[in-house]
Amino acid sequence: MIDPVLLRDAPDLVTRSQVARGHSPETVEAALVADRERRAAITAFEELRAAQNAFGKDVAKAPKDEKAALVAEAKGLADRVKQAQAAVAVAEEAADAAFAKIENIIIDGVPAGGEADFVEIRRVGEVPTFDFAPRDHLELGELLGAIDMERGAKVSGARFYFLKGIGARLEIALMNLALNSALEAGFIPLITPTLVRPEIMRGTGFLGEHSDEVYHLPDDDLYLTGTSEVALAGYHKDEILDLADGPLRYAGWSTCYRREAGSHGKDTRGIIRVHQFNKLEMFVYTTPEEAEKEHERLLGWQEEMLGKLGLTYRVIDVAAGDLGSSAARKFDIEAWIPTQDAYRELTSTSNCTTYQSRRLDIRHRPDGGRTQPVATLNGTLATTRWIVALLETHQRADGSVWVPEPLRPYLGGLEVLEPIA
Repeated sequence: MIDPVLLRDAPDLVTRSQVARGHSPETVEAALVADRERRAAITAFEELRAAQNAFGKDVAKAPKDEKAALVAEAKGLADRVKQAQAAVAVAEEAADAAFAKIENIIIDGVPAGGEADFVEIRRVGEVPTFDFAPRDHLELGELLGAIDMERGAKVSGARFYFLKGIGARLEIALMNLALNSALEAGFIPLITPTLVRPEIMRGTGFLGEHSDEVYHLPDDDLYLTGTSEVALAGYHKDEILDLADGPLRYAGWSTCYRREAGSHGKDTRGIIRVHQFNKLEMFVYTTPEEAEKEHERLLGWQEEMLGKLGLTYRVIDVAAGDLGSSAARKFDIEAWIPTQDAYRELTSTSNCTTYQSRRLDIRHRPDGGRTQPVATLNGTLATTRWIVALLETHQRADGSVWVPEPLRPYLGGLEVLEPIA
């Protein structure tokens, strides 16, 4: 959630952020009203409870002949305290619901608007050209014996697949290259749970408007994560972190699950938009003052990975209306996909400022003073979808695929992926 003090002191700032995201300014007024009513209910309860405590002392000191009447009066006061306590619970629930509609305050410079209103920051690399008709990633994957969509659908349904043979090896190689890159940058590797409790999913902001993307196991009341960001954010829930020596950086390797609700008919061919995939996610806890610089570092590590793989890409500053509720700013990197004649998202990195840490109660103690919420950031360093860009970018006329040199040590030295007989 956002800082309640910020809402009270700078409602115009919060309103501008909500409007830039495409939300009604009335959400801010509703949150202000709910916040006032919650504080009033708490004050009324605390005053009654203080009166009850003082009255209890008077009863204890009263003469015997007066005690019966005073005890009856105390019972009435106790009933009023219970009612006030119940009113606090109702007011807090209403305030929580109102605050849940206020998304993270966007950072200055984030473009307003929706999905199409991003700002392109830069393009890197030459768009590949071919002197033959290029094949798409699925045709290449089938020639290489690397991707089997038909059996994936037979076993699990639409948008599932098998990575087979060199396809399986390629994904593991890609993830290992990314992991080594993360280790060189000082990240601590974690293999994370993929089932989490509701309070962790809610705390990271994934049970808001896009909760229909999330798989839920009602019998266990657990959620399948669509990114290890969720588990990594929950890793330090209810803790006070020591950031005196700099940010805490984790690299989470996990399988991810997404329902892809609302994507019917989109990217139905191949492995661009699927229900299950693997991902290596960078996650950082740092001070709010350092967060924007750390965001640039995450973006730099992502670009370094794409450079190692010889991919052509562009970096975009995502518009406010296309941000998740937790992100105050997000940069996407989109790689060129030759057969689509377009850039498609391969990775993103988000600065969530203190939005998640406030929900999950993760703090630090700057200079030994009072505790304050930390900032959290995340960014993908490798995922299954990267195979799409790799195969299509580095394909050759005979259906073979050139292997970028940094990836070769993780494939036993293979320089070319050859079609199977």
